[in-house]
Amino acid sequence: MLTIALPKGRLGDKVFSLLRDIGCECEALGRDERSLVITEPGGQRRYLLVKPSDVAIYVEHGAADIGVVGKDVLLEGDNDVYELLDLKLGKCRMAEAAPVGFREDRQRPLRVATKYPRIASRFYASQSRPIEVIKLNGSIELAPLMRLSDVIVDIVETGTTLRHNGLEVTRDILPVSARLIANKASMKFKEPAIGDLSGRLAREIARREEQA
Repeated sequence: MLTIALPKGRLGDKVFSLLRDIGCECEALGRDERSLVITEPGGQRRYLLVKPSDVAIYVEHGAADIGVVGKDVLLEGDNDVYELLDLKLGKCRMAEAAPVGFREDRQRPLRVATKYPRIASRFYASQSRPIEVIKLNGSIELAPLMRLSDVIVDIVETGTTLRHNGLEVTRDILPVSARLIANKASMKFKEPAIGDLSGRLAREIARREEQA
């Protein structure tokens, strides 16, 4: 049996649709909102429904063989897993944003508010820019408005929330989308099953892109 960790929420709904389109018997995923473990009728696969930020942890420690996780979560967690495939779902970007008209003072460290301190630190290190990281867990846009930080580093989809709060993107950092990941031991012992599923997903993604 292949155990698959999937994220709850909007991304999870998109992944369920993709799995159904490649023939997985996972109809119960869209119906049962309370069960956290769902097994296919044929017993080939079972699905763990977990918080998006926990998917890579389940996979890394072998509680799941494979999983679907955002590239942002994967980079921030620095989990010891294999990244197999870009599923091209949940596309957005990680970016720096600042108040409109902000001018950077390069004579002092840049104060950066973010939920992603590891990603932010790596990015600014690559720019040889000293920073002070301020770790926040929510309402990141508020930080520069209250002068807690100079800029923020966060996920940007449409940019509407930024504009509503008088902020604008000043630098793109990296593109983000959902990735298929695998446990390293599972790749050794369950490679045929993982390879088959990954291959079918890749073909379906290519088909969708041709039709787009």
